[in-house]
Amino acid sequence: MSTKVQPPKESELKAILGSAFVLWSGIIGVVEKECAPLDQQWKPSKAAFGRICLLQYQKRTLLYITPDKAKVQVAIVLGERAYALAMASSLPATIKKVLSEARPYAEGRGIRFPVSSSGDIPAIAKLVEIKTTPK
Repeated sequence: MSTKVQPPKESELKAILGSAFVLWSGIIGVVEKECAPLDQQWKPSKAAFGRICLLQYQKRTLLYITPDKAKVQVAIVLGERAYALAMASSLPATIKKVLSEARPYAEGRGIRFPVSSSGDIPAIAKLVEIKTTPK
């Protein structure tokens, strides 16, 4: 059984996101600038929208983004090396705090946070840059 679902139409995204559609587009744009070509995989989700978008580069999931009512939820998993880089970076203190409180698992530390303004987008770009830093 495939867990892929049909990608939503742009009109569906605009309907749920409202003014946050510009944030959605900004997030995808900034990740694509870091890693192109970007593949968008849609999977079922328990979120209100019923679907989550995985932004992937060469079959590697970089970011999980979920459309929500007038906001965007972002999730990312950083391995221990990327976590160390993130903690030493210029990321905002709020993101470093969430990262430091995240439980370490074999696949890394996962964090989720809402994106409420375009001012949050540079931090997402920095997280993706850190995640894709070559060893």
